[in-house]
Amino acid sequence: MRNIHPSKLIEGLSLSSFKGMKITFVNMPLRESATPNVPPEGPGILASIARRYGAESFIVDLNAYRIKDSLALEKGLSNGRHLTYAEAEEMFCLHLENVGDQDVVAFSGKITTLRWQEEMAKIVRRHQPDTFLVTGNGLATEIKTGLFKWIPELDAVGRSEGDDIIPLILGDAQVIKEKGIGNAKLSGKLSPFYVGEIGGKSRFCYEGDRPMNLDAIPYAAWDLLESDPYGHNVLEDYIKVPVWGIAANNSSATPFTMDRSLTTVGSRGCPYACAFCYRGAQGERNYGMRSCEHIARQIREYVDRYRLDFVGFPDDNFAVDKRRIKKMVPVFKEYDLDTVRWGTHTRMDEADARIFDMAESGCVYIGFGAESASKHTLTLMKKGGFILKNGMTSKKVNGTAHEFPTTMVTAVENCKKSGVHGNCTWIMAYPGEGLKHLKTSVAFIKWQQDFWTSGLTPGTQEHNLSYDGVNRRMFTATAYPGTAMWKVVRPALTEHFDIAFDKFGEPICDENFHKYVLELDDATKVLNDKNGNPVNFGSMPMDQFLQAREHVNNDEIEKILEM
Repeated sequence: MRNIHPSKLIEGLSLSSFKGMKITFVNMPLRESATPNVPPEGPGILASIARRYGAESFIVDLNAYRIKDSLALEKGLSNGRHLTYAEAEEMFCLHLENVGDQDVVAFSGKITTLRWQEEMAKIVRRHQPDTFLVTGNGLATEIKTGLFKWIPELDAVGRSEGDDIIPLILGDAQVIKEKGIGNAKLSGKLSPFYVGEIGGKSRFCYEGDRPMNLDAIPYAAWDLLESDPYGHNVLEDYIKVPVWGIAANNSSATPFTMDRSLTTVGSRGCPYACAFCYRGAQGERNYGMRSCEHIARQIREYVDRYRLDFVGFPDDNFAVDKRRIKKMVPVFKEYDLDTVRWGTHTRMDEADARIFDMAESGCVYIGFGAESASKHTLTLMKKGGFILKNGMTSKKVNGTAHEFPTTMVTAVENCKKSGVHGNCTWIMAYPGEGLKHLKTSVAFIKWQQDFWTSGLTPGTQEHNLSYDGVNRRMFTATAYPGTAMWKVVRPALTEHFDIAFDKFGEPICDENFHKYVLELDDATKVLNDKNGNPVNFGSMPMDQFLQAREHVNNDEIEKILEM
């Protein structure tokens, strides 16, 4: 069905096509150690679209809670713990008591949420045996119909972008509700995404695509988060936790704070192909943008309604189009937004003249996916083309000269000149990376700290904030299905995890692959193989790798330079 854009299949729908239908979106828990700070915009947008066609939408947000109790203390979770499965079931049952039976229950979650999706599917089936159960977002996009083996309770998976397929999901659920699955199959009224029986059950595999006009997509239905099944306003909780910064407990450090912040995506997809990254859930390499005017209206509305002092755009790559960046300056002034602080993500080679226009329109933060400062590692990551094009620059760190990509040095310097804080994220132990290459990344982090604090008096608040505003955390290189890195380490995946592949090179969704995916729940942790031994995809000897990882975990990265 990839040759048919799903928007063509919904052209005849009226605004009352699904009147009387009820759909609940379940947002799965993410990193337990981090306080939830980004509300689920994907499910929020899909809920708005479902409403557009007459359906009644709801969101059950399992990620919104971090419970501080003795169990959280035992686990060392200072920000609180996830709900237990029993607590999640209680919340879902209370939701049903409040709003009634659901025609569709739709899961949303990255590949890291497999374990949660398996448990919630059982819970949903216990209490809603006849609902149409579908899962989307990253997990569904990467694993495809193989998920039916691991989550047999599912009726469907929705791959890639869901904006145009959510009406098709509602339509199929409606036909099945009225006719039963047997007659529905004979009626000719099911969508072309019905794929027959898999595992003895009728299944659907919806193929999403980029909406024809991103400006026509409604804003997320945030009102659905203003009262959860317990009557609690979880949206307000999200707003009070900084999008980025030390208080967010993520890899996005800032020297400034924010009191009330929200996020929205201003572009989708990325035209580049870094080897460690999987883009399938957000348009792959098909880059698309919302207009400046559409974004400006939304920011104005959000700032006025929620009293925000910061707006975050967690796009993969916000600044691809120079024309849009240039146009933001007058458009944001027109909407009186030039004093509203905002931030986003770009590539480091885009921190050129664009960064000064971004600063003029209110940008105070840019997150860079630096990943490594080593020429060798960047080349392996397939980031070298745009990072290394300007050559290398020598900088002294602790008296030792290090060669850094000029593009990276210039990006940091331009950030300081423009008044924008530039934050770099890092990956260690990428395939082919040795200790000397990792040391280069650590040295660049130290150079940043020296650069940002130059001229500031040690011990002062300004000095300390600037020093702490440089990210020192590192992710561990992890092989995610569908990435170029996954193909590079395929022999190691078979050796350490007994993962088998079909004739097309796709992993077979057996129990070995299942166990591997269940372990992909935290990008900072070290994976253990089938025998319980740690796995290192990089070129460092295991003892070096574990020692370096310990230094990172203990915020003692300087010790890596001494190894």
